[in-house]
Amino acid sequence: MKKFTNPETSAAAAGGKKRRREEEEEEVGCSHVANGDQCFSLQDELAFSDTSVALRMMRAQFPRVYQAASVPPFILQSQLYSSVNDRTQVDRELEGLRRDKVVRVFKLNTGQDDHAIIFLDDYLNQVDRIAKRMEDKNQSDSEIFKWFKEHVLDSKIEPNISHDELGTLLSLGGKVEDAHITLLINAGLLTRQLIDPNMYWFSIPSIGKLCKALLQGRKELLSLLKRRRHKEMFLAVLEKKRLRYSPLDMRFHIRDLIGSRHLKTFQTTSGLVVRISTD
Repeated sequence: MKKFTNPETSAAAAGGKKRRREEEEEEVGCSHVANGDQCFSLQDELAFSDTSVALRMMRAQFPRVYQAASVPPFILQSQLYSSVNDRTQVDRELEGLRRDKVVRVFKLNTGQDDHAIIFLDDYLNQVDRIAKRMEDKNQSDSEIFKWFKEHVLDSKIEPNISHDELGTLLSLGGKVEDAHITLLINAGLLTRQLIDPNMYWFSIPSIGKLCKALLQGRKELLSLLKRRRHKEMFLAVLEKKRLRYSPLDMRFHIRDLIGSRHLKTFQTTSGLVVRISTD
């Protein structure tokens, strides 16, 4: 005789298996790392005392998937806040690095307080690649990239610039025409501000897909934790999970959300726990 299964019993059994699987994941820690691989916990990288050291470490760990896609490694300012406890110190040291022309800070369109930090040498190399690509295409007016690099970027360290000041600085290299400005905009080096068309943001070429990935990764990570019991997870387990909708790795997003105070951490006898912030 054919046996009929009680749907409620099956659902309860499935739910029990899912809970047991989640509990086992929380106990795994680094035990599932392949033999021969080293396990470096993000917990060890959330307590730097120097902003410059934190920047260089995060630059080295920038997701490789985009290093070959003409986007230079960048660090979010929120990520610095997650790694250096004193936010005032971060702001002060970052300002010093900016004034010393070690880094440039860019406003992102992903949030009011979102800023990307790029080492100046990396950004200048990106400008050079764009200029070379234009020259290879026999693009006229390609000299504008040299003027932009030598006269604008070298003297203007703020994240924005007015139309008049841009024209004045570019004219140090030669006669400036509207086509030159258009070329810089089309290359992704400048973005016209919506609230004031006479102002431009300095921008990072080809970063559009990464901005989308940043937003999707934030949403996915928060959704993942919201589904957990107590809306929390051990950091050692969380940092090894893969995101479906963002090519940026989990560590990138964890640092960002801790620094922006969407997530908080606390120490337990079993390890560091990450929890959704309710403050």
